[in-house]
Amino acid sequence: MDSGACNRMGKVDKGVGCSIAGCKNPGERSIGRDQLTGSGLTAEGDSRRVYLCHEHSKAWKKATKKDRDIQRARWG
Repeated sequence: MDSGACNRMGKVDKGVGCSIAGCKNPGERSIGRDQLTGSGLTAEGDSRRVYLCHEHSKAWKKATKKDRDIQRARWG
C-alpha cells in the first residue's frame, strides 16, 4: 500500500493537534470525550473526539488503567 498523502484517512494521520488545553504538540491518538472523564485532563472545544499527543496519551493511560482493566474484565 502506498503511504502517500492521498491515502491518509484519519485526522491523526493528517496532523491534527492535541486537544488538551495549552498543548501545541501533534496528536497521536484519538479517544471519545466520555473516555477523558476521570483522568484529570481538560480538553478544549466541544467536539465528540479528543486528540492526545504522546505525553497526554501516556498520562491518560496511567490515570485510567484501573477503570480500563475493570471494563476488560466485564467482557471476559
